[in-house]
Amino acid sequence: MTLSRTALLALLDDAGITLSRALGQNYVADPNTVRRIARLAGVGPGSRVVEIGAGVGSLTLALAETGAHVVAVETDRHVVPVLRRVVSGLDVTVLEGDAMTFDWAAALDADPADPADPDEGWSMVANLPYNIAVPLLLDTLATVPAVTRFLVMVQREVAERLAAGPGGKVYGIPSVKRAWWADAAVVGRVPASVFVPAPRVESALLRLERRPPPASRLGPEQVFAVVERAFGQRRKMIRRSLGDHPDFEACAAAAGVAADRRPEELGLEQWVALAEAMVGPPPADGSS
Repeated sequence: MTLSRTALLALLDDAGITLSRALGQNYVADPNTVRRIARLAGVGPGSRVVEIGAGVGSLTLALAETGAHVVAVETDRHVVPVLRRVVSGLDVTVLEGDAMTFDWAAALDADPADPADPDEGWSMVANLPYNIAVPLLLDTLATVPAVTRFLVMVQREVAERLAAGPGGKVYGIPSVKRAWWADAAVVGRVPASVFVPAPRVESALLRLERRPPPASRLGPEQVFAVVERAFGQRRKMIRRSLGDHPDFEACAAAAGVAADRRPEELGLEQWVALAEAMVGPPPADGSS
């Protein structure tokens, strides 16, 4: 039911489509790989899946094969008709649009007759264009709570950065922002040989599981503002990068954070505590 390399190339040739690196069009052309992705995503009958950058349907077919209901989003207007033909007759809704500016409320309500349990949430399962992976995932985590699980293929360095915990060289602003919303793990590698055309970078499979954000009187934007300032000078101790605050040493002490730490050494709970201390106590009347 999935597309072989020969079948995928034939579809592209028949439609006169030349893939664009600028659009991140590296299509998976290996049935074993797409079935592996569907299996790691843990989807099946009753699952609701949104796929970004569906292309001509290699992964879409594997997802539909599990019995899941799939909303497949594709931005290339030349590719969309091919995708519609490939998935015709399957429980797949094809939507044309740019995932970065998409009306997610409409997309995830694309099929009102869908029998899936609405309380189970959606899974995003996708081979994401590498140039939009980080902003798309962080924006979806922040603004689309209906998507509760993710299994996405991204550039290996991106996967490692998003999944990183404090203390490593790849831990940074995206790592902290992801940690606010979800747990993360790199669950596999994907060789370049399974793509058409083969990318110049390594790929990895990233799993995200949404969980409640930390208990804090601050919103994520306030915490992230402190994180971004500190990582703007990541080689320096936080007393240097954040020291323009008039009471920074006292704030760090109140948060239980040593002022000589570097940004990559602080976990999410420490960032929250530090931001709360720097913003100051809530007003006595309880107003914000």
